[in-house]
Amino acid sequence: MTTQLVLPAAGQSLRAKVKRRPFTHHNRLAVAVVLVNVALIPIADAPSMVLANFALAVLIRQQYVINLLFRLATSVPTHWPLRLRWTMGKVYHFGGLHVGASICATAWFPFTAPSLPLTWVIVALLLAMIVLALPPLRARQHDWFERAHRFGGWSVLALFALHAMETASTASLWVLAVVVFSVVLPWLRLRRVPVRIERPSRHVAIVRFDYGVTPFAGSSTAVSRNPLLEWHSFANVPAPGHAGFRLTISRAGDWTGALIDDLPPYVWVKGIPTAGVGNIDKLFRKVVWVATGSGIGPCLPHLLAGDTPSLLVWSTRHPRQTYGDALVDEILAVQPDAVIWDTDAEGKPDLLALAYQAYLRSGAEAVICISNKRTTWHIVEELEMRGIPAFGAIWDS
Repeated sequence: MTTQLVLPAAGQSLRAKVKRRPFTHHNRLAVAVVLVNVALIPIADAPSMVLANFALAVLIRQQYVINLLFRLATSVPTHWPLRLRWTMGKVYHFGGLHVGASICATAWFPFTAPSLPLTWVIVALLLAMIVLALPPLRARQHDWFERAHRFGGWSVLALFALHAMETASTASLWVLAVVVFSVVLPWLRLRRVPVRIERPSRHVAIVRFDYGVTPFAGSSTAVSRNPLLEWHSFANVPAPGHAGFRLTISRAGDWTGALIDDLPPYVWVKGIPTAGVGNIDKLFRKVVWVATGSGIGPCLPHLLAGDTPSLLVWSTRHPRQTYGDALVDEILAVQPDAVIWDTDAEGKPDLLALAYQAYLRSGAEAVICISNKRTTWHIVEELEMRGIPAFGAIWDS
């Protein structure tokens, strides 16, 4: 059984067509960085361009910088024009700056000191990191991508310092010091913390933290069981008036499966709670949250806080059996009109039609989708081509 609502035809204007991939804001930012670098070729020197691009590539991923970007973007008042707020809501595409700057730093580097063997060692490392970051490889070999970026990045920093000393570049050393501090800063907050884990089903674990940190709604925390090898970020679920927070983790691979099965008493965390896509809800007078499965986790803190009026559309396998009565009752207490679609009982829904119907019924200004990659991109692109502001993760890291 699915809803019979018929969506209006997608727009055919150029403005509507560029809402689809590859014309995302992420890719536009990457191209913009490359074009700026190309324009500066006649007047810029290679060492300065390497420094500028290298610093941008690293600093734009720094947690404090990310939080600042979100704070600035979401400070726009809700009475400002919707089109402007729609654009500001795309702040989470900032990773395009990282991609563009990384490519340009690598392209400039051979021209800094081509006679030095060290130059080509650094270029080889940077190229290897870029290749492993290509979306098809990153998706298939995510562990290798993560480790290459971590250990390869640290190696590049060390070799870059040697390179700066070889070329007697004082400016490089100062910029490098800032970049190193940015990289080290999250690790200074590395800690092993106790957790309480509830397992309402074999599919889901609810992990409770209470180590003196109560994060803001719309943030995420990086979690690990082996801090040198792999990290996984999950949306924080703080409850108003209560200390600590929860993570809802579903079985979606070896790491999450092992955590659900093992129920470890401790995990590692590092850095600070970092803003994510859900943070942009404050730009709008009302939003529709669309979630599938454990995507309810990132939505839940916003539903509980109630700062932005909203309506929830949640599609999942038997919600009470999978996530427990307590979680479902908590949702219904703040969202009595929520559309909760039980896929076990009702089959797979037309989620796009449900989202559009909820958008019309609620009078919302925007839709935020928290789901898997294919579903998220489908819903965001199809709604935006129909003139509806829509947002969702872009899997750029």
